[in-house]
Amino acid sequence: MFGGGGGGLNPRKMEQMMKQMGIDVDELDAEEVIIRTAETELVFTNPDVTKMDARGQETYQVIGSPEERERGAGDADADADAEAAAGAEIPDDDVEIVAMRTGASEDEAREALEANDGDLAAAVEELE
Repeated sequence: MFGGGGGGLNPRKMEQMMKQMGIDVDELDAEEVIIRTAETELVFTNPDVTKMDARGQETYQVIGSPEERERGAGDADADADAEAAAGAEIPDDDVEIVAMRTGASEDEAREALEANDGDLAAAVEELE
């Protein structure tokens, strides 16, 4: 009734439709992706990573089979560093966006993002 075949749109047509809706799709050449939880790490080696940017909202899709590792005592230093340096959590892309929109330096943009818990709009508003 709906045509024969494996179902779905062909990838080229899907990409054209996404571009028309303002969604950019890029394949990333990732070597490794690590997802850390309180107890474990999921380590994807050579995964297929796709980044979708829909009007400034970035979404990443990771495809692969992870190796699951228990987080050990050696991670305590990393946890302490992460808590001490909240700036490490602010993506460089966000810093660049705020700096470009406001004309501020990247350091000023990063400080504004940190002060506003990574909220782009609030950081831009603060610097304007």
